[in-house]
Amino acid sequence: MPGTSAADATYAWRLLRAGTIALDGGAMFGIVPRVVWGREVAADDRHRIVVAHNCLLLDAPAGGRILVEAGSGGKFDAKLRDLYGLSDRTVVDAVAEVAAVADVRDAIVTHLHFDHAGGLTRLAAAGEPPHWTDPATGRGVVRSFGDAEIVVQAREWRDAIANRSVMTRTYLRENLEPLAARLRLVESPPPFPPGVVADRDALPTTPLEERLTEVLPGIFVFLVPGHTWGQQAVLFHDDRGRTVVFVPDVMPTVHHVGAAYSLAYDVEPYTTMLAKRWLLTEAVTRDWLLVLDHEPATPCVRVRRDGRGWFAVVPEP
Repeated sequence: MPGTSAADATYAWRLLRAGTIALDGGAMFGIVPRVVWGREVAADDRHRIVVAHNCLLLDAPAGGRILVEAGSGGKFDAKLRDLYGLSDRTVVDAVAEVAAVADVRDAIVTHLHFDHAGGLTRLAAAGEPPHWTDPATGRGVVRSFGDAEIVVQAREWRDAIANRSVMTRTYLRENLEPLAARLRLVESPPPFPPGVVADRDALPTTPLEERLTEVLPGIFVFLVPGHTWGQQAVLFHDDRGRTVVFVPDVMPTVHHVGAAYSLAYDVEPYTTMLAKRWLLTEAVTRDWLLVLDHEPATPCVRVRRDGRGWFAVVPEP
């Protein structure tokens, strides 16, 4: 990693479980048929699989806390909560169990789909001044973590505001508008030059070190496109000597390690496949500890070569 003094910062951290969500199994496994993914993942009577909202809470060396990812939050009405099988637990609940919510000074999200950024805002309480009011419903919304700065890729923000997604209601105004005043937009270099259509087995020609963006002392983000164009992963070194990488929807669960296991929600499944290959190659080479954003059982994993030209994941105790 870059050899600056900031890069030497290490972090104590904890995994936050911010509730669960039930998503259509077919959509979660894309072109992989149910007869294959169904051997390892059980679907309910509505064809949904239960996945987690995993987040991280880091202790900042200078004080305060840093949140990575925020889950769906609690703003959906009863109909949508039932549709998505949402639990009542939110990231605010998870943070409050271990720290003061007001201590969160910075938040980094991998992308702005509702199940990753929705928890950054909540409904305003009675008499609480809103940061934004929905003109259609009159509901007031506030930022869950007050004046915490929100770090996201500039490309992701532009696409979210323009609603560039294969889903019509994943970039929601109630999740975006209240954040506008507290955003820090970054622009990390892409893994391949613009306009290049890489071969299936291609690895980026630009070293990872040149694609990292330091957003806080010793905390870096880098682009992992495919699910969205501006999706980012988060990398830091912890107080146990490990390099930790929070992995977004390029590989949401341990069951998505296969090359073809992309999401029907991806804007570019082929790009997801490329990104997964080079991400897993980096993880093996550098012995990263990966934290998977939606894995319900064992989100902390190491990557090993499987002896057949691909990769396997091994849970980290």
